[in-house]
Amino acid sequence: MAGRINDEDVKAVRDAVPIDAVVSEYLQLRNAGGGNLKGLCPFHDEKSPSFQVSPSKGLFHCFGCQEGGDTITFVMKIDHLTFSEAVERLAGQAGITLRYEEGGYNPAHQRGERIRLVEAHKIAAEWYAEQLATSPEAETGRVFLAERGFDQAAAVHFGVGYSPQGWDHLTRYLRGKGFSDKELLLSGLSQEGRRGPIDRFRGRLMWPIRDIGGDVVGFGARKLYEADNGPKYLNTPDTAIYKKSQVLYGIDLAKKDIAKASRAVVVEGYTDVMACHLAGVTTAIATCGTAFGGDHIKILRRLLMDNGSARVIFTFDGDAAGQKAALRAFEDDQKFAAETYIAIAPDGMDPCDLRLAKGDEAVADLVEPRTPLFEFALRQIVSRYDLDTPAGRAAALDEAAPVVARIKNSGAQHEVAVQLAGMLGILDTQFVVKRVAQLARWARDRGGKGPAPGPGPQQRGPQQYAAAPSAPRGPALNLRNPVYATERELLKLALQRPELVSPAFDAYGVDEFTAAPYAAVRQAILDAGGAEYGVQDPQEYLVRVREAAPDDAVRAMVTELAVEAIMRRAVDEVYAGEVLVRVRRRAVERRVRDVQSRFTRLGTYGDPAELAAVQNELWILQQYDQSLREHGAAAL
Repeated sequence: MAGRINDEDVKAVRDAVPIDAVVSEYLQLRNAGGGNLKGLCPFHDEKSPSFQVSPSKGLFHCFGCQEGGDTITFVMKIDHLTFSEAVERLAGQAGITLRYEEGGYNPAHQRGERIRLVEAHKIAAEWYAEQLATSPEAETGRVFLAERGFDQAAAVHFGVGYSPQGWDHLTRYLRGKGFSDKELLLSGLSQEGRRGPIDRFRGRLMWPIRDIGGDVVGFGARKLYEADNGPKYLNTPDTAIYKKSQVLYGIDLAKKDIAKASRAVVVEGYTDVMACHLAGVTTAIATCGTAFGGDHIKILRRLLMDNGSARVIFTFDGDAAGQKAALRAFEDDQKFAAETYIAIAPDGMDPCDLRLAKGDEAVADLVEPRTPLFEFALRQIVSRYDLDTPAGRAAALDEAAPVVARIKNSGAQHEVAVQLAGMLGILDTQFVVKRVAQLARWARDRGGKGPAPGPGPQQRGPQQYAAAPSAPRGPALNLRNPVYATERELLKLALQRPELVSPAFDAYGVDEFTAAPYAAVRQAILDAGGAEYGVQDPQEYLVRVREAAPDDAVRAMVTELAVEAIMRRAVDEVYAGEVLVRVRRRAVERRVRDVQSRFTRLGTYGDPAELAAVQNELWILQQYDQSLREHGAAAL
């Protein structure tokens, strides 16, 4: 398992890859003034641009949906990557070799190895594609595709290629590109032969398998010749960059539409993915020679954002194997926040065959949700029992009721429980409804793990019911009071132009910022080393302030203030001094009111020494306020 990426390398990646260059790959940017750029936000629908990029600060912020952060954050959000994956992607673009900590191995070697293996797969994919397009031998592959409705343009779009029948064509080609035999064996592109490495894939149609970031990490190879004694489909073995249980074919093409539409279609093969995409179902993906499982669910959850209204549609063949696959998928259903459905063509055809027989519209119609996965599972369960006998109905209820209890929507759960009673022929509908409700309650009490053996809920003590921890919450960010405008302006100056307010700003207390979010930002600046640190290292300064923020709400506010335009066109020391003075004078005025109130409470009969001390403090404050009024920033 890889360790944490070295902090210096993370900083080097941030500095090396300009945020505007990265963002402009996904949307058009225009000049927004003040050195900033603007465009339509890629994270929500909008008609006028509220998404701003500050190249000098290395930050982006959307004033519409409040998404914001640095280059790494943008890549994480737009491509649905983890922090490490985003840093590695950007490091690869910048040619930076990352160092890892706490990994128990030579991290620089491992990172360099990954870059080499990915590069080998990229070159191999291009070579295979060229063979399919130009080689006379590949005519068999071209005919195979054409018979399934895929022309040359479709092959190019999905990167389909052909591996020649010889022993070591690719191996020799990659050696010529500078790859060692060890690298070729580690990549899975070659395997040991009697006289050294030979090609793993020979005489097959090749589908490049890409990770969610778009890098080719493996291949799926389909047999074309009867003389080939291998399996019908041969996949890359597990390597340092390829784990078949952790990749989904087509995810690189489908990810944006899956996130946008909150819908994913899971099909069974490479040609099914192609057929769906060409028929307009661009959210289709497939597993790579393995059953759909927990790691695949994690990938989709990152795209669907645990949206309860999202849909995942499984298409399986209508045969026994397809039904078994559907039931296996249902076992993981509760890991989704999304609703899950199954789609089976009436005649049992897969999407590729259906497109050939009935056209694109039939494919699009197939994947429109028809049957909830839980309903399909119920019918499969019920069909195994003799419902003509009381014992058969009772046994079917015992197996089916927990399935209904797992339905997330309580209203739908009640309705399906009534339907189950009808399916089983149990006249006492309420008995079935209560049974399901009891099982659901047990499951909730045990954190979704299902009913517990032993005592019922009425016998449990309150200590057995742990309250779910509440999500951390930051201060409210809806700041409409114009009194806060000056505090906001000062924080913008401290983040964007620290040289104009340092060192005076660092002497300001957190309590001089009356809006809770602004006080939190002030504290984050303090914890990051103050505005003075921003003068020494402006780029790292913003990173440190964002990292010092206590939660995502404050972190978002830091990003927003670092990107938002300062209110004055000419931003100089004079303007900064005016803002510093206004904030300080308001703080002094609040303190004067507090001291006057205390003086009044003491009254005539208060302790003379205490009265004198309060009166002296009041006089000092009034003199300080007068000095600020007369001399401005010089009095700070």
